[in-house]
Amino acid sequence: MSDIQWNTVASHLLKPAKTGRPGCNDRNTINGILFVLTAGCRWADMPDRYGSKSTAHLRFSELQQKGMWKRILSGLIKSAHRQGKTSLEKISIDSSSIAAKKGGAKQDMMGSRRS
Repeated sequence: MSDIQWNTVASHLLKPAKTGRPGCNDRNTINGILFVLTAGCRWADMPDRYGSKSTAHLRFSELQQKGMWKRILSGLIKSAHRQGKTSLEKISIDSSSIAAKKGGAKQDMMGSRRS
């Protein structure tokens, strides 16, 4: 993540507490989250260079619950637009839908058939 991108992201994060245990490196943690999301791997497979896997997963969940990802994305889009890196003149949205089969076997969260 570039410094400009990081500054945009960091402006949306909560400021660290002044007391208590020192927090982790936020930039490393966010880079770890982005690695997992783009690679499609499990949190356990996140490389050690990004810090604690459990911290990254916890931070991801917290940001998701607070709606911060939408704000971060909006900020990054606005920043790119101000720099002339994006154009909103042409926008395309692609979507597809697949009908669910009727009468399929229901499964619980563990993948086994219900009785």
